[in-house]
Amino acid sequence: MTESNALYKRHFATAQESLDAISQLQDHDSYKLAFADTGFLMQDELRHVRLQLEYLKPQLVLDQHQINATIVVFGSARFLSPAQAEQQLAEVKQHYAANPDSPAAIHALTQAERDLKNSRYYAASQEFSRLVTSHSCQHPHCALTIISGGGPGIMEAANRGAMDANGKSIGLNIVLPKEQHPNPYITPEFCFQFHYFAIRKMHFLQRARALVAFPGGFGTLDELFETLTLIQTKKAERVPVILYDKAFWQRLINFEMLAEEGLISPQDLELIQYVDSPEQAWQVIYDFYQLGK
Repeated sequence: MTESNALYKRHFATAQESLDAISQLQDHDSYKLAFADTGFLMQDELRHVRLQLEYLKPQLVLDQHQINATIVVFGSARFLSPAQAEQQLAEVKQHYAANPDSPAAIHALTQAERDLKNSRYYAASQEFSRLVTSHSCQHPHCALTIISGGGPGIMEAANRGAMDANGKSIGLNIVLPKEQHPNPYITPEFCFQFHYFAIRKMHFLQRARALVAFPGGFGTLDELFETLTLIQTKKAERVPVILYDKAFWQRLINFEMLAEEGLISPQDLELIQYVDSPEQAWQVIYDFYQLGK
C-alpha cells in the first residue's frame, strides 16, 4: 500500500467516526429543541409553562374566530338520549322476561326505567341549545355560542342541539382516569382537550354570558358552586345562573336554609333562577340581555 493510500484510509476512518459522533449527539434528548422535547416539557419544574400553553391554545383559537360570548351548559355525562334509553329498556325487558326472578335482571330493569325517565334532560338540553343557536344564527351581532364539557350526556345534547340549528359549538374535554372521547357534535375547530381542571374552568367562565345547570353529580356541583362563589365575591360579573328542574335542585340543595342560618345573604338567593322547560331557560337569558331590543 502506498503512503498516500494509507493516509487516505486513516482520514476516511477519522471522518466516519466524526460523523457517527455527531449523529449520536443529534439523537440525544439534550439536543432537541426545548419546545419539541416532550420529556423536558413534562417535568414538574415546567408545570407553569404547561399551564400557560393550555390556557393560550384555546384562547388564541377562540379569539381568531371572534368567539366572545358563550352560554355554558353543565350536567350529568350519564344521561342517555331518549332513543338510546328506549332501546336499552327494550333489551333489558327481553332479558327480564327470560329471567323474572333474577335479582340482577330486576335491578337492571329498574335502572333502565330510571334512565328512560331521565332522558328527558338530554332532550331538554338539546332543545335549549337549538333555541339559543337558532337565534344566534339569525342575529350574529348578539350571537351566543354554546359551550359544554365536550363529553356524553347533557354535554353531548348541548352540542347536538347547536348542530341541529346549523350552528357551531365548543367542547372542552378533560383527561380523566377512564378513557374519554369528545362527542361527535362539537364543531371540530372548537374541540379542545385539557389536563388541568383549573384552566378548563377558566375557559368555561371567561366568555360566559349565562350558565345553565342540568341535574348532575360531583362535577356539575363543583362547577355550579365555583360559578356562584365567583359571582358572589364579585370576582366575576353577574350572569344568569339557571338551574333546570326546580324540584330536583330544591330536593338536592336547601339554599334557603343557608340564608336562614346567615351563611349567605338573602340577596345571594337572587343569583339563582329555576326553570322547568328549555323555553323558560332561553327566555331568562333573552330578557336579561334584552335581546329583543
